[in-house]
Amino acid sequence: MKVLIFGATGMVGQGVLRECLLDPDVELVATIGRTPPPSPLPGSQPAVWRQILHSNLSDLTGLQAELRGFDACFFTLGVSSSGMKEADYERITYGLTVSAAEILSKLNRGMVFIYVSGAGTDSTEQGRVMWARVKGRTENALLRLPLNAYMFRPGIIQPLDGIQSKTPSYRLGYTLMKPLLPVLHRALPNQVLSTREIGRAMLAVAKRGYAKRVLETRDIRAVVVEP
Repeated sequence: MKVLIFGATGMVGQGVLRECLLDPDVELVATIGRTPPPSPLPGSQPAVWRQILHSNLSDLTGLQAELRGFDACFFTLGVSSSGMKEADYERITYGLTVSAAEILSKLNRGMVFIYVSGAGTDSTEQGRVMWARVKGRTENALLRLPLNAYMFRPGIIQPLDGIQSKTPSYRLGYTLMKPLLPVLHRALPNQVLSTREIGRAMLAVAKRGYAKRVLETRDIRAVVVEP
């Protein structure tokens, strides 16, 4: 299986990259972004990892040759909505995601496309919460494309294996919560997932599919524990 990852510098992206590099079924994993992600496996440079550096992710037309031949795309790219106007947040969250998916749908017919949105995403696109409306609009647009698209909506995420959020405020929050996260993970199994679980679930869905196109935390966990 050949996998393409957008947003591998983020917390979820680092997690799924690590699981791809550990999975014997993954023949190639390519990461695309403005900057190279940190190695998720310290001290190693796996031959199956290709880094594609591209400064303008809103225009991928010049990369079409490099984007062909993939079986799955894990789209974990995103920004915090804090302090942003809806138009600016939509330009990044909806615009970049749907533009990339449209190109990939033409280059890789039948590709599995997994988009990471978040718990609370508003599929009606009419709610009061700005980020939830935009995420819902993005999900709906992806589900209309000729892709095997799945939406992942994790809630609280427990970073493992030295993975950190690149958002300073989130990083501080995770540092303060670090002693509590293992406890919450056990006590609230339908609300808390680890980066390992999310990465493994994405790979499992890419290989086998899933009965639902929109996966909440309990569904993501169910994928991981399935035989």
